[in-house]
Amino acid sequence: MRFRHPDGSTVHLAYCTNVHPAEDLGGVRRQLREHAEPVRRRLGRDRLGIGLWLARDAARALTADPAAVRALRAELDDRGLEVVTLNGFPYRGFGDQVVKHRVYRPDWTEPERLEHTTDLARLLAALLPDDTTEGTISTLPLAWRTGFDARRADAAHGALTTLAGRLDALRDLTGRSIRIGLEPEPGCTVETTADAVRALTSPNAPPRERIGVCLDTCHLATQFEDPGEALDGLACAGVSVVKAQLSAALHADDPREPAVRKALAAFAEPRFLHQTRARTPDGTVVGTDDLDRALADDGPLPATGPWRSHFHVPLHAAPEPPLASTLPVLRDTLARLVGGPEPLTRHLEVETYTWQTLPPALRPRTRAQLADGIAAELALARDLLTELGLKELP
Repeated sequence: MRFRHPDGSTVHLAYCTNVHPAEDLGGVRRQLREHAEPVRRRLGRDRLGIGLWLARDAARALTADPAAVRALRAELDDRGLEVVTLNGFPYRGFGDQVVKHRVYRPDWTEPERLEHTTDLARLLAALLPDDTTEGTISTLPLAWRTGFDARRADAAHGALTTLAGRLDALRDLTGRSIRIGLEPEPGCTVETTADAVRALTSPNAPPRERIGVCLDTCHLATQFEDPGEALDGLACAGVSVVKAQLSAALHADDPREPAVRKALAAFAEPRFLHQTRARTPDGTVVGTDDLDRALADDGPLPATGPWRSHFHVPLHAAPEPPLASTLPVLRDTLARLVGGPEPLTRHLEVETYTWQTLPPALRPRTRAQLADGIAAELALARDLLTELGLKELP
């Protein structure tokens, strides 16, 4: 979906296809047929943006066969779909029964991450619509924090600097500019926007023309970051918001209450990490790496302040009381990103990948129900954008 900002520029809205498991190229093409096109039809649009997730095997198959890239591009056109952004965070196995910490490997200290992201950049340059010259890719924020020392930091920065050089060469070759956004995430070595500023302004940091931040509003909220302070800090440091992921976290006002803890327990599931944070009365943020650990009898979090958990809940359907979502943080962030005289980013992506890990009563039971839910999320995002003065384009 495309929108005209009051400054005349185009803002793109997509939904991320990492919600649909697909490891190979055949699976990617099934996603387009069985999920993305039905979502587009529900919205009554001739064109729908998707934030494509290409797992390692799918990306390798495309890289090895230019004819397959042309066929994928033709299929996108035929189905009324377009790609201006890729989700390069998960490497493979994102649909496995247990993902947890494995989503952070390989990290930016390992050569496989650099080669995979290079492949994605080259593929995105080939998949961009004819009238678009800028693409973006989100990626993990260097690495999970455990064992991340100065030596590994140097390796990660070196890999990103190498990538930036490759992106410059790709622009010279194709005329298409691809930028990478590190996505701050709770528990990682870069878990806040302040961490991102430190990483991207250090003496050995990669060029900021190519490497910026992917701002995920669920992660921002989970860390209790103030959207205004976060964006001001990035702007003052000269760190760009390459893309933004529109998502909402799970919020509990009073975790002392048994009913609240019971409701939270329904969201503690075995596939993904649900890093959980608490804000103490003095404003300090403390955390644990998963929701079930937070809820344990000997859990480390204080029960005297609100808790937020890294569980991407559907934007249009907040959990029932006594829980809530952090949709207000998304609204505030979006207003600051695109509600000003010029947009701070032009690529927006709805990213709710947790539909099938919701409590059983809330999960979609059919492909049609999933398409209904994704379309409803996009409709909500569309309404927020038009309320901010953007005009939806055909």
